[in-house]
Amino acid sequence: MRVVLDTNVLCRAAAPGCGPAREALVRCIRKPHVLLISEFILAELSRALRYPRMRGVHGLDEEGIRRHVEDVRRAGVLVSLPTRQAEALVFPDPADDAIVETAVAGQADALCTCDRHLHHPHVIAYCRSYAVEVMGDIELLMRLRKIEEESGES
Repeated sequence: MRVVLDTNVLCRAAAPGCGPAREALVRCIRKPHVLLISEFILAELSRALRYPRMRGVHGLDEEGIRRHVEDVRRAGVLVSLPTRQAEALVFPDPADDAIVETAVAGQADALCTCDRHLHHPHVIAYCRSYAVEVMGDIELLMRLRKIEEESGES
């Protein structure tokens, strides 16, 4: 399965322990799955991990943040984004357009996010037109586990 993990999922995956976001990241970087990333996602991840609220969640210092971003970079397949559309796709937060563009350009099967703007019917319909399914981390985990179970990869 080809998957884009939104920045909010990648940030939560940096937290200690084995929550759904961490498990989703670990599974996405193992065959037969592919983690799709873009320079936009990596830059946003680096920035978001430095927010005071996020530092309280993950507890990483500067070196830990740098390492997490680099681990994601090394584990993922980098997708080049096309020139931005003239019209915003994610109306409340056009910055999220790049997340959707990563999924579409990378021919993702799934875009995993906890961002309610990306679960808007307009965004879901747009993604579906490119065979990209928008889902939360629990739904993605269930799907990844099933694929691995059926293929004997678990």
